[in-house]
Amino acid sequence: MSSRWIEALRSVALNVPDLAKAEDFYTTVWQLDVVHRKENAVYLRGSGTDHHLLALYAGGEAPQIRQVTLRARSAEALQAIAEAVPRAGGTVLSPIASLSRNPAGGSGLTFRDPHGRIFQVVYGDARHHQVDPPPDRPQRLTHVVLNSHAVDETQKFLSDALDFKLADRTVAIAFMNCNRDHHTLAIGVSDNDALNHIAFLMPNLDSVMRGGGRMKDAGFPIQWGPGRHGPGNNLFNYFIDPFGVVIEYTADVEQIDEAYQSRGPAEWKWPLGRVDQWGISPPPAAILKDAQRRVLFVPT
Repeated sequence: MSSRWIEALRSVALNVPDLAKAEDFYTTVWQLDVVHRKENAVYLRGSGTDHHLLALYAGGEAPQIRQVTLRARSAEALQAIAEAVPRAGGTVLSPIASLSRNPAGGSGLTFRDPHGRIFQVVYGDARHHQVDPPPDRPQRLTHVVLNSHAVDETQKFLSDALDFKLADRTVAIAFMNCNRDHHTLAIGVSDNDALNHIAFLMPNLDSVMRGGGRMKDAGFPIQWGPGRHGPGNNLFNYFIDPFGVVIEYTADVEQIDEAYQSRGPAEWKWPLGRVDQWGISPPPAAILKDAQRRVLFVPT
């Protein structure tokens, strides 16, 4: 089911009201490492090979999402995307060029989809050697969920512009696939186009749970979880960061291939009172649902 053009999700860039506070949280509590800093920005890596997973920028009274960065499979794929975006209804903001001002380097383009979401696609960006992770340290990003007031239109754009495939569709979410991970981008049914959440891959169940304990000790309780999702089969604990961004520790993401059979809303139904496979987690609270609607893309 993989995309011909997109290899993986690389990183997410956010504007935050207090850069020093954000750096302290994402290094000491969330367990990322600073890999680069410049005036009014800091770049944070996990234990995997991606140069950085989060780029945090100082700015504004409320958090905003600047862009979602994906990695192309080749220079030819990058060119194919540049040609496909306008045909699909998107707008190229920055054509393919060297990203010399970005610490990860490489080349890439930036574009806006028809509803204002901003994506960057890169190729040839710097990688790190794999680090043996501590027990509860994030390795990489596994997915980003973006709200949409027009899910079918957003799904079609991701298919036409980036060659994403629909892995599964529930009443609430369309799960879009580009590689072996069950989903890399997902589209949440909503009345707005905000960032729903960012998911960080942990090594295993124990690390998801230890991370939850560390977050609780630091004053950031689990807002939803622990549990095991239906589509994707992944473990989850959801949290709200100091600024209102919803973040997830996850592990054990289902790996799929061309033989995977997609299912629709009629097949993805929980028994009454259950919101995950285990049946021990209560539904997400109102505070989490509210946070999943508040972080909007930077207007262009």
